[in-house]
Amino acid sequence: MTDGRSLSRRAASLVGIAAVACGTLGSVPPVAAQTGVQSPSAPADPEPWRFNAASYGWLISVSGDVTARGQTLDTNASFIDLIQKSQSLGGLMGYLEADKGRAGLYLDFVYTSLGFGAGNAGYRNPIAGLSITTSSSAALTYQLFVVEVGGVYELFRWPHAAGSSTAIDGVMAFRYWNNSIHASFDATANVDFARLQRFDRSFGIATARADAIQWVDPVVGVRLRHQLAPRQEIVARGDVGGFGLGSQFSSQAVVVYSYAWTLDGGQHLAALLGYRALSVNYASSAGPDAVGINETLYGPIVGVSYRF
Repeated sequence: MTDGRSLSRRAASLVGIAAVACGTLGSVPPVAAQTGVQSPSAPADPEPWRFNAASYGWLISVSGDVTARGQTLDTNASFIDLIQKSQSLGGLMGYLEADKGRAGLYLDFVYTSLGFGAGNAGYRNPIAGLSITTSSSAALTYQLFVVEVGGVYELFRWPHAAGSSTAIDGVMAFRYWNNSIHASFDATANVDFARLQRFDRSFGIATARADAIQWVDPVVGVRLRHQLAPRQEIVARGDVGGFGLGSQFSSQAVVVYSYAWTLDGGQHLAALLGYRALSVNYASSAGPDAVGINETLYGPIVGVSYRF
C-alpha cells in the first residue's frame, strides 16, 4: 500500500512538471495570458528621415566668354538662340535631398550641351584668314557637367499662424565642374598657319578644342524657406565658391516656388517654377595654351518633385 501511494505521488509530480513545461514553451507566457499584458513595442522615431527628389528643366541663356588654345570667343545667346544650334532642347538635371531633424544632405547635377551660332559668338583675337564658321553647324559647342554635393543645417525657424513658417539654413558643399569647348573656324588660303600650330586643321577648317576642363569648388551659402500655406512654399538660395582653390570665383542664386498635392500614404507631389543664375570665372595657363571660362548661365526653372 505504501509503495502504491508513493507511485501515485510521483506520477502527480511528473504531470505537474509537464504542465509547467507546456506553459513555458507556449506562444503566450503564462503571466501575460493571465493578466492580458502585451509585450512592449519599439517606440516611433521622433525625427524620421524626409526625402525630396526633383527632376527639372533649366531654360538656359548664356553671357560671357570662353577661351580654347588661346582663342577667346565672346558668347551672348538666349535660350531660343541656343536651341537652334544645340543638339538637344535641354539636358539632364535633377536634385535629391535627405533630411533628418535639422540636418540634411543633398545632390544636384546638371548636364547640357550648348551650341552657339556665328551670330552669338564673337571672335575676340582674330588671326588673318581665320573666321568663325558660318555653316549650319554650331560655331561653338560648350558641353557642361556640374555635380554639387553638400549639407544643409537649419539655423533658425520662426513659426507663424495657419501652418506658415520661415526657416534659414546654412549650406556647405563641393561643386564639381567638367567642361568641354569646341570652336570651329573657316580657314582661307592666306591663313597664317604659323599661328595655327596648336589648331586641328582639315580641308579649310580649323578647330580649337579644350576637353575635360575640370575642377572642384568649395561652396558656402544660405537658404531661406518660407511656407506660405500647407501646400505652398518658396525657397531662395545664394552661395559663393571657388576662392582660387578651384575656379577664381563662382556664385549662384536660385528662387523656386512649389505647389504640392498630397498623395495616398502621406507623400507629396509638387510642381516647381523658379529662376536660377550660375556664374563662374576660371582660367588656366596663358599664351597659346590658355584655357578659360567666364560665363553666367541663367534662366527659368520648371519641374516636378516627389516628397516622402
